[in-house]
Amino acid sequence: MKGTVLVIGMGLIGGSLALCIKNEHPDATIIGHDINHKELRLARSLGIIDEMSLSLQSAAERADLIIISTPVFQTEKIIAQFQSFALKETAIITDTGSTKEQIMKCSEELTAKGIQFIGGHPMAGSHKSGVAAAKKILFENAFYMLTPGSGATGQKVEELQGWLKGTHAKFLIVEPREHDELTGTISHFPHIVAASLVHQAKESSVQHPYLRRLAAGGFRDITRIASSNPTMWKDITLQNRAVLLSLLRQWKSEMDEVITIIEEKDSQGIFDYFTEAKTFRDDLPILEKGAIPSFYDLFVDVPDYPGVISEVTAYLAGENISLTNIRILETREDIYGVLVISFQTLEDRERALNCLKENTDYELFLG
Repeated sequence: MKGTVLVIGMGLIGGSLALCIKNEHPDATIIGHDINHKELRLARSLGIIDEMSLSLQSAAERADLIIISTPVFQTEKIIAQFQSFALKETAIITDTGSTKEQIMKCSEELTAKGIQFIGGHPMAGSHKSGVAAAKKILFENAFYMLTPGSGATGQKVEELQGWLKGTHAKFLIVEPREHDELTGTISHFPHIVAASLVHQAKESSVQHPYLRRLAAGGFRDITRIASSNPTMWKDITLQNRAVLLSLLRQWKSEMDEVITIIEEKDSQGIFDYFTEAKTFRDDLPILEKGAIPSFYDLFVDVPDYPGVISEVTAYLAGENISLTNIRILETREDIYGVLVISFQTLEDRERALNCLKENTDYELFLG
């Protein structure tokens, strides 16, 4: 496809989308815009964009496709700015926000002027941030949710999917309210729960100094998402306030039921509670990318001698296998390995598994 694409926000998502479009549509012109001029210059020097724009209006009025990849409240402000711009009548505007209902309401004035706004949410991410972390494989096999505005035609939705073909994502078209309920349940709500677990551990650590060391294992894993950007999650929480309040009240009610079965020493009730949770979780797709970015862990039971970690990483480096994290477990409760290596893709973990099988006799376990 030919045309001019404006990406507003040169972060991980915006930069990765620019790379995907550039790779799939080499004849297109990619313009980047960001209030952080350092990130903008970096995007240009890395070849992620073709042009830098310091004037949002002039770039937007040239664009055939506009992608707003900024925090949700900033997206609303940008949409409001578009009201006074002379945008192309054939232009498509989309965003990448984690909430959709409020943003779609903000876009209604644009829709009334004949501008087609199609909400978007690529459900992928990384432990890294910034345009330097952008990669064209970020969205492969991830779900990409689209929420077309009332004035968006099927033809324009297909055109947007054509522009985004290089993401190799799985597109789902949903209503804005349904999107927010879905992501509230499987992404936004878990972030609040993870943060609450960390807060509880923080309080307990005052009386129990060893807690920080013991929390280095499974607790650290289940609360990983609590390390996410606080500003971003403040905005998401406020944007999806109604859904989250409903979920929190439901969860509070469920916790009251759990308290009851524990107080009553209801053995069968406790067993059923854990069994139902296990059954549902075990039925979840293993290879699908979900709302919360996955890390694929490999546990390596290594011998305790100097240089063993360097040895393992050297084998992986020799195969050009990228790691996202590496750590030593200080407790082995319910876990076999002592060295935990994390990868961003299933393919990288499989390659690492085969590499270490060929070069060592260490016991290896998948996490």
